[in-house]
Amino acid sequence: MTGNTASARPANTGSPRRVAEREITRRVDLCRPDGRLNPEAVGWSRTPLHRANIRGWGRTMRWDYWCVATAEHIFAFSASSLDYLAGESAWYLDRTTQRDVVSRSLLVPGRGVAFSPRGGEGSVRIGRGDVRIAVDETAEGTRLRVRSPEFDADLLVHRIEGRESLSVVVPWSSRRFQYTVKDVGRPAEGTVVVNGRRIRFSPDEARATQDLGRGRWPGDIVWNWGAGYGRAGDHEIAVQIGGKWTDGTGSVENGLIVDGRLHKISEELVWHYDTSDWMAPWRITGERVDLVFTPEYVRSADVRRLYLMRSREDQAFGHYSGTVVADDGTVIEVSDLFGWAEEVQRRW
Repeated sequence: MTGNTASARPANTGSPRRVAEREITRRVDLCRPDGRLNPEAVGWSRTPLHRANIRGWGRTMRWDYWCVATAEHIFAFSASSLDYLAGESAWYLDRTTQRDVVSRSLLVPGRGVAFSPRGGEGSVRIGRGDVRIAVDETAEGTRLRVRSPEFDADLLVHRIEGRESLSVVVPWSSRRFQYTVKDVGRPAEGTVVVNGRRIRFSPDEARATQDLGRGRWPGDIVWNWGAGYGRAGDHEIAVQIGGKWTDGTGSVENGLIVDGRLHKISEELVWHYDTSDWMAPWRITGERVDLVFTPEYVRSADVRRLYLMRSREDQAFGHYSGTVVADDGTVIEVSDLFGWAEEVQRRW
């Protein structure tokens, strides 16, 4: 499957650029009492330490996205809230047949929703509409439940003691900022019922990835996001990369996780891909990153609502190969890491 929702052009033809980032090691509030960005919150952390104490209206965006995948199945869902509306969606792909199933709903006004202020704690709820979503942090791990006319999912994502993730605050200005948590490749288990077909996910194979976001956004923005996980020799590897939306802010969401330890990559990466052919190989480069992503499937969507909102996305699923450099200079060669790469535009 291919998509063509943008004009033909290569993307990001510049050069990689280093940025100076600060590691945050203690809990901190994202906002000051007046609602503006707390300067002490700008930086990155190895575990979720920020409390998203965002007040009032003004393109306040909260979302939780999860993707759980095996060699045969992909199940993903998102819950989001933007002041006056809430969006919810779930998607399944049979990787063998490349047949997919989608559930989607929009709630206006966005009532009956709740989002935890801190990653790794609390709960997320969307209890109205066609897609009902519940995310609960428990002693065993993160429980994911989704119900819709097409789906009935109940999954447990295991929490591994000492395993690190990547949290970053991106500061466009004191009034526009984003806190994101990327937690890539945690073991998961449970069941997903798709139109009556019950699919079992085993923790030996299934891996779950979280994208949590809390912030106040510009009215129109484009981003790249990529993630992959697997093994390199005797090591468990996860790769997290991004671009466009962080350019020029002094913050980036790039990192390598080796056997549970995060190696922060503080540079703006260069993304090369062809928007006229999303199935063509992508290349992501920097001083410490040289990856080729080869798609096997592309999920494309272009949703417009209320004359003001647009959500365009082209998300390719496939495999990464190449090299990533660890903090100590060790070159990690990766091959056949399953994951995805995407270009997304949001206008609110």
